[in-house]
Amino acid sequence: MKRVLVAIDGSECALRAIRHLLAKRALYRDPDELDIHLVNVQPRLPTDVSHFFDSAELAGYHHQESDKALLGARALLDEAGAKYTCHAEIGHVAEVIARLADSLGCEQIVMGAHGRGALAELLTGSTTQKVVHLARVPVLLVK
Repeated sequence: MKRVLVAIDGSECALRAIRHLLAKRALYRDPDELDIHLVNVQPRLPTDVSHFFDSAELAGYHHQESDKALLGARALLDEAGAKYTCHAEIGHVAEVIARLADSLGCEQIVMGAHGRGALAELLTGSTTQKVVHLARVPVLLVK
């Protein structure tokens, strides 16, 4: 069984990654050989926000945001009859993705590439580049 972690941010790029994964899944003799794990990572809110909201309210907010981001990916997987597990995490996106892939024993991380220009990547940094740097497994970028 091949276990893959798919990073989902709610974008069309992430949905292209799901479509690619579903096409790859169709090549398996037994489609259930592919163990799919979806992850949405919500960045921590600034600490001064916690002065106005309790931890349950903040947790509810993060959960809602993750649910919204995962909605499209879940719909595609449900339509294809694919089994999957969802993970909603909070923290530094690249670090959480790499750590979760390790802890789940994933053989690959799949991500949609946003395809921004080189200058923008150089100036702003890139979650994708950080995942590639931190991951101990291959990272498949789908454009």
